[in-house]
Amino acid sequence: MTQLSIVTDLNRCVSCLNCMVACKEANDVPIGNFWIKVLRVGPNPKSEGATYPDVEMYYLPVSCQHCENPSCVEVCPTGASHRMENGTVQVDKDKCIGCQFCVMACPYGVRYLNEDEGVVEKCTRCYQKTQEGELPACVTSCGGRARWFGDMEKGWDDFKGSLGSNGEPLSLTDEEYVKPFADDEVYALPDSGNRPSDRFILRDRTWR
Repeated sequence: MTQLSIVTDLNRCVSCLNCMVACKEANDVPIGNFWIKVLRVGPNPKSEGATYPDVEMYYLPVSCQHCENPSCVEVCPTGASHRMENGTVQVDKDKCIGCQFCVMACPYGVRYLNEDEGVVEKCTRCYQKTQEGELPACVTSCGGRARWFGDMEKGWDDFKGSLGSNGEPLSLTDEEYVKPFADDEVYALPDSGNRPSDRFILRDRTWR
């Protein structure tokens, strides 16, 4: 089964916020709402009792995790929230009644009610782009070349990022742009049984 996911190299993310801006522009996200937010984790001590300058931090972009077992889908009374064959979780606005049960059920706080339309919205993985073979706006706009999009079922080789000098999308396995990483340096957001699909690479720092 397909599981379209986004992998973020946190060692490369510089919190330029290009992903947030590009997402709002591509998806006409209302002012005051976001489909992706970049959080700062830290500064935290590198070791117990350490003080500045012996601290570390990283930036963590968070959006809908397009979970394999999404709690938002389970609680939706109309079937508006549904999981598709490509592994993404979408909202059918024609069926959404704005009850916000899904907003309350989401463990990551990435859904909101569009008060003008009376429906819930969230990241769609730029469905309108990816269906045409394009990459999500947050991936192509990433200034640090930290975000990669692909099918998790096909492995790391399938993940592509922003365009390289030859005009072709870069690959997550291209060591010219991506420092090698081990399996134990790949993380996911806390799993409450929903099985989030996005992954985060973090080297030489403590995942928190």
